Amino acid sequence: MQLDVITLFPELISVPMRTSIMGRAQEKGAVSVGVHDLREDGLGRHKQVDDTPYGGGQGMLLRPEPLFAALEKLHTPSSRVLLMSPAGKRFDQATARRLSAEEHLIFISGHYEGIDQRVVDHWVDEELSLGDYVLTNGSIAAVIVMDAIVRLLPGVLGDDLSAVEESFGQNGLLEAPHYTKPAEFQGLKVPEILLSGNHGKIAQWRHQQALERTRRVRPDLLETKGLP
Repeated sequence: MQLDVITLFPELISVPMRTSIMGRAQEKGAVSVGVHDLREDGLGRHKQVDDTPYGGGQGMLLRPEPLFAALEKLHTPSSRVLLMSPAGKRFDQATARRLSAEEHLIFISGHYEGIDQRVVDHWVDEELSLGDYVLTNGSIAAVIVMDAIVRLLPGVLGDDLSAVEESFGQNGLLEAPHYTKPAEFQGLKVPEILLSGNHGKIAQWRHQQALERTRRVRPDLLETKGLP
């Protein structure tokens, strides 16, 4: 998979994307990440990328010319262009799985009050939001989305089942509680069922625990599945 990010702050992308699992994914060849400074396509001697909005209003908008120039260099027939925006569809695990099947994703990281709508109309395939709040920079959101996508690619995680048997996995529930050694610590014991070796009953216990945790913490997830 090829990921390209157009941003005013390349270090916000490059540093986290070369760290830990994201860095190893690139070393393995599972993903290639290109980080593109929008100011390289800025206008004039001062590399201007923004201006005041027509009709008045607060803040500055990213101009269309630099973004068009950057996208024209990166875009191919297999590209899908994503804009990180508070006005976008809320990003979730199902969206991460869908996007992990794409060949080439181009992220536009917004800044200031947003970008000229002509860029959205002409180039953007999908607008994504992390939730009902506003960040200072879309690059932060882009890193989170890329992390969620890349970890789903084959061979990125040590055990490919890790991406399935986790919160928001195939069953759409939060994960059941997990325990490790020692079996007892300061009087706190691991549930006996996990020590039984009966994998059938352990699977049933984990499913029930997942249901109870989801019902307590995220009942909205059960509502979407039609469960009480």
